[in-house]
Amino acid sequence: MTTVTTEPRPRFQDLLAAEWLRFRSLRALPWVLGLGALVLVGVNLNAAHYTYAHTGPEGPPPGSGHVGVAVNASFTGLSANLLMLLAGGVGAAVIVGEYASGMIRTTFAAVPNRRAVLLAKAGVLAAAMLGFGVLVSGVSFALAQALLGRRHAGVSLADPGVAHAVAGAAALAPVCALIGFGLGTLVRHAAASVVTTVLVLFLLPASFNEDHRWSAALAHAMPFTAWRRLATPDPTQVLLPPYPATVTGSWLAFAGWAVVSVLVAAAVAHRRDV
Repeated sequence: MTTVTTEPRPRFQDLLAAEWLRFRSLRALPWVLGLGALVLVGVNLNAAHYTYAHTGPEGPPPGSGHVGVAVNASFTGLSANLLMLLAGGVGAAVIVGEYASGMIRTTFAAVPNRRAVLLAKAGVLAAAMLGFGVLVSGVSFALAQALLGRRHAGVSLADPGVAHAVAGAAALAPVCALIGFGLGTLVRHAAASVVTTVLVLFLLPASFNEDHRWSAALAHAMPFTAWRRLATPDPTQVLLPPYPATVTGSWLAFAGWAVVSVLVAAAVAHRRDV
């Protein structure tokens, strides 16, 4: 009599652990993230120093909107663009590298549930890039406010709108990484994935303006526009378009991009051959 034994199905936490080990094993990743963090913090600190140098010893005058100025000096539009490019590239590289090396075939052979594999990969990527975003935004904010505090121009997380500005900068990293991940799963070619990610993150938002309701709604759904609204603690201090974005809508835009990107990656991996 022959006894047939079946291998137990891997638990999702086992897939997460395996994907975390695989993520950590990428040789260039620590260098990319480490140097990227230094560049981003340096760009933000340079902006904070510029604000510090152009603020008098007595501090900013009342009603000058110094909270918004201090927040913008902590995380600039340039650093946001660089973070989007870095995170999108990392997200694409994580999955495209496996398709290029053929390791994805081994993975799917060991775990036929492709959706679970892709969800585990996306979960590890999102967690790692969220940690990266928190590190960059937190260090940039702390150093910038320590410098601006010497001119009585610093702010704290307790000031209105500051916390969601710092959180928005941190969340931008995992959102863009998941967008790159979804596009990488769809395209499966390194250069083409990066180009497609750049088109989606940078060129697509330029196609919409905020002068008309329908166009403004599309513009507000873009990651950079959503971040820009979150990075504006006091909208009354800036020139607003006819149809301004909202904080709630910006967070929903972040969540929408992340969820749709993961769903696209899972659907494509399930339906297409490797």
